[in-house]
Amino acid sequence: MEPEFRYCTSADGTRIAYAIYGEGPPLLYVRQFSLGMHQMFAWSEARAFMDALAARTTLVTFDRRGTGASARVVSEVSVEADARDIAAVADAARLDRFTLFGEGSAITSCALYAVEHDSRIERFVALPNSRTDHVELARAIRQDWSYARRVMAGVMYPDGPVALQREYSRAIKETLSPEMAARHAEFADVDDALVSAVSVPSLVVSRQNIGSVRERAVRLAGLLPNSELRLVPGNALMPIASHEPVAAAIFEFMGLAELASGPSPQGTAVILFTDIVDSTALTERMGDTAFRTKARDLDVALRSIISDAGGTTIDAKTLGDGVLATFPAASQAIAAAVAFESAANAAQLQLHVGIHAGDVIHEEYNVFGGAVNIAARISALSAPGEVLVSRTVRDLARTSAGVTFADHGEHALKGIADPQRVFAVRKDGAGT
Repeated sequence: MEPEFRYCTSADGTRIAYAIYGEGPPLLYVRQFSLGMHQMFAWSEARAFMDALAARTTLVTFDRRGTGASARVVSEVSVEADARDIAAVADAARLDRFTLFGEGSAITSCALYAVEHDSRIERFVALPNSRTDHVELARAIRQDWSYARRVMAGVMYPDGPVALQREYSRAIKETLSPEMAARHAEFADVDDALVSAVSVPSLVVSRQNIGSVRERAVRLAGLLPNSELRLVPGNALMPIASHEPVAAAIFEFMGLAELASGPSPQGTAVILFTDIVDSTALTERMGDTAFRTKARDLDVALRSIISDAGGTTIDAKTLGDGVLATFPAASQAIAAAVAFESAANAAQLQLHVGIHAGDVIHEEYNVFGGAVNIAARISALSAPGEVLVSRTVRDLARTSAGVTFADHGEHALKGIADPQRVFAVRKDGAGT
């Protein structure tokens, strides 16, 4: 499978190069200005991401004006010009209704197109990058292009290796001139009012291990009125690195099949379930926007705690205001649950928390089984701010978690045949 490269003309006469690749529902991918299509397809790491997207979609992407194979010297570089270029490509590729995927500096341009052509946009996907002083970035690009490229490569790949950073820097140099890079950088920030006007279902996907990007993603999801947030593993800013979870999140949002195939592996896991106390009442009292902002801030904090404790957040589950995670050890799950208290207090919210251990079925970014249901029921049973665990978890962690347990007796749980004995985690030494 190879991409088909074509050309079209934007409303102001600018020549735009675009590519069509793969088969399936249409996905128009508007990339960062720093890499051209030919650089993407020639670079093995970037090509793998494009291949992954094209495996389930008809992928359409283009070189933004002033870059790559599009016109390299242009008079206008702006959000409005970008939106006109998106329109030209969508028309030339004969896209009727499609998913629009904007990355980094292209998010605002995509938002403008989505507002002006909402009847053609089925879904909107945004992958933000870290907040940057774009005026200062443009100045740095003009002053020392080589150094600016090295900085950009270091931001994209903070852990290296150096060879990859150098390859990315060379690809930038081949894609555009320093003046075009500076002009694109000057308008690369997100326009809050414009993003807030996007009405179509939206997905914000971001790496969970980059704090500044997580914060950016949470804020962006709060601006989009009809959005969901997905934080995926990894600490590389660009989706082309460790691309599988990014592609899987987009596929799930588009209603496509999972990336993984074949039999689902089974095994034992410690399952933690947490949910915000009285979320419906809080939404009524605080209003949708205020509550969603607090809930998303807390969600980011909980995911960070889970990761630090050695757990994995299960993103494929749709839990309303809940978070589901798995851990290899009961002591790790309890450590995370105990640390939740300070995060909840900071957000001025309270949590139900339940932990159980048992056999589960793992699929790509998902987990199933009766043990998951028991963890959810134990969480619902807990009082605000309380951590309840099953007898299985108490027995596993009795001497390793650094806490004690208070017996809360047996309880009949909805949908669970056998009564379950539960225990409350005590940090002060009271209990058994």
